Parts: sequence; structure tokens; C-alpha cells
Amino acid sequence: MKIGMSFSRCLRDIAEARVDIADVLVIIARTDFDPHNEQRWDGIWNAYRYGGMSNPEWSDAEPNMSEADANAIYRNIAMQLYDGGKLHQPRQFGSHPSRLPYYWLDCVMTPDEMNPAQQKAWDNYKLITDLA
Repeated sequence: MKIGMSFSRCLRDIAEARVDIADVLVIIARTDFDPHNEQRWDGIWNAYRYGGMSNPEWSDAEPNMSEADANAIYRNIAMQLYDGGKLHQPRQFGSHPSRLPYYWLDCVMTPDEMNPAQQKAWDNYKLITDLA
């Protein structure tokens, strides 16, 4: 599972299949928008796509497809994250998170990295989630 710390970079990694959306626990974004709102989405798309933000992440997104198709792919992913409760936007609550030098955090260690207590806790967690 992964925790994302940059909406634009994480969305691009998902769109380019570097990260599977099923592996995303949450993305903590520095944004405040609803991707279902066309006007707000257009603002986000244009800001990242055409360099209105300080670090345009999508300027060369999906170069082999039309603008409309690339927009639809990114928006669809944003809506899946939003609807699935995987897009946390602290600005909606008055907080302004800092930009970090990294943007993906792995939140589960592999079995070979776990000590016996961690492995037992993980096994119990998986048992509980399988029952839900």
C-alpha cells in the first residue's frame, strides 16, 4: 500500500501505470477541489497541463492521444480516488501541507522486513479486513 504526498505526481504515476490505483491507500493533496465539478476540474487540468502551477506535471501527459482523451483519463482517475475516499485534501479543513521532496510512501513492510511482532500484527490486520 502507498500513501501519496503530491496529487499531480501521484496521478501521473497512476495514469502511466507506474503505480496501481488499487495499491493507493490515500493521496494527501495540496489541492481543494471536487473532480466532479467541471469548472474546478478544468482549473486543475489547465494549471498542471499548461504550467500555471510551479511544477507542471502533466505538460507532456499522454503525448500519443488527443487532449480530450488525456483529460478524460486523468479526470477518471481523480474521480475514482475522490469517490473511493482516497483523496485527502487538508486545505478543505484549513490546513496547508508543505511540499515534500518525495511523493510516495510505502506503508506496509514486506514479510522479510518484519520482526515476529510486526508479522503477527499484520496477520491479524489481514484477518480483520478479510472478515469485513
